[in-house]
Amino acid sequence: MKNGYLLAGILIIIPIAVLAAVPLYDRVEPAFLGMPFFYWFQTLWLVLAAILYSAASKLISKEKGGGDL
Repeated sequence: MKNGYLLAGILIIIPIAVLAAVPLYDRVEPAFLGMPFFYWFQTLWLVLAAILYSAASKLISKEKGGGDL
């Protein structure tokens, strides 16, 4: 297994692991702009997950020898 595939796998697992750990963010405080922690934490991870998945996709494409996505 090449290092790029391993790193891509880790990048994909990070958001899954964080969002699967519900007790980590199952609370109301601290609120952000009036939004409870539970909601803004999940919204933040939607953006972070998109960034991490994009980076993983580029790594996999690079390992396969493909061009830019």
